This record gives sequence, structure tokens and C-alpha cells, in this order.
Amino acid sequence: MFETYKIDSTIIQKKFLCDLTKCKGGCCTIYGENGAPLLSEEIPIIEEYLPIIKKYMKPKSIEFLDKYGYWEHDTEGELAVTCINKRDCVFVYYDEGSDIAKCAIEKAYFAGEITFQKPVSCHLFPIRVRGEHIYYEEFSMCEYALENGIEKNVNLVDFCKDSIERKFSNEFYVSLSNIAKSGKKIF
Repeated sequence: MFETYKIDSTIIQKKFLCDLTKCKGGCCTIYGENGAPLLSEEIPIIEEYLPIIKKYMKPKSIEFLDKYGYWEHDTEGELAVTCINKRDCVFVYYDEGSDIAKCAIEKAYFAGEITFQKPVSCHLFPIRVRGEHIYYEEFSMCEYALENGIEKNVNLVDFCKDSIERKFSNEFYVSLSNIAKSGKKIF
């Protein structure tokens, strides 16, 4: 099952559990040249749901989206979500009085208005997939998630269960989870 992929052993070894009260949704506001990777098949889905998603976006984000779009080619020619000022994903919103970045796509999904949760790369974060390479992408803002994962004994694989099943399969997730829980290093 894993023959198709080169899986970084860090994915099996890491403990990880997000703590939004500490990281403030930093994965949606990482400074960089481009936003989260997008799959070509995700663009028409987002396009279809855009009128609904916009209901949850701030006016400045809608203005930016209308002017620049919501996707672009990154520095390597791959598809990526556009970001405002090389930081906030165009789909970021903040609840009134909150400093935690949240996703307007996901809000529409959890409100039952759309069937697309969010781009799979966002859902998998901090796991990244580049071709056949699956790896853990380390960011300093996730230090609390690492501490929380250790404290609560949650494996990164289990934290990302839904997204791993979405991207790969339940069988893929179960196999990775069993390896993570066993402590074996097979990669």
C-alpha cells in the first residue's frame, strides 16, 4: 500500500494536536509567497460554491478576491490559494472580537450549505503531499500543537485521520495509525 509513496518517518513519530487558542489559526496566515496548494479539480468546486462562501468572508477579502481571484500559480508553477499581503489566505475570516483565523469555506461546509470542506492540503496540514512524497511540514507556530499532542498522547496520524482518509483511504489511515501506535519505524 505504501509502495507508491515516500513517507517521511516524522509523520509516524510526531505527536500533534492543534490548540487554536494558542496558535490563533496561524496555518491560515503564514507569511509566504503563496497560499496553500490547490488541486486542479478543487477550482471548479470552489467556483461553484463561491457565492455561498462569500457570505462568510469579510468585505476586504471579497474585494481582494474579486480583483485578484482565489487561486494562482505558485513560484514552482503549482496551483495555490491567493493570499492578502502574502499572509492571510483570501478565505480567512475572524469571528467578532476574536483573533483566531478561520476558514470561510469550512464555515459554509459545517453550516451544511456546501459539500466541500476545504482544500485537501489545508485539511491535511501539517502533513504535505508533493508528488509521491508525504511529509510533515514544520512551523514554529505549531509548537503548541506538538506540546499538546505529547501531553494528550495524540499521534499526528490520528489528528489527521479524516483528511488522510479523504486524500488516500481508510485502509491507508488504519495502516499508518497502527504503525504510529506500535512505535515501529518501517520507513
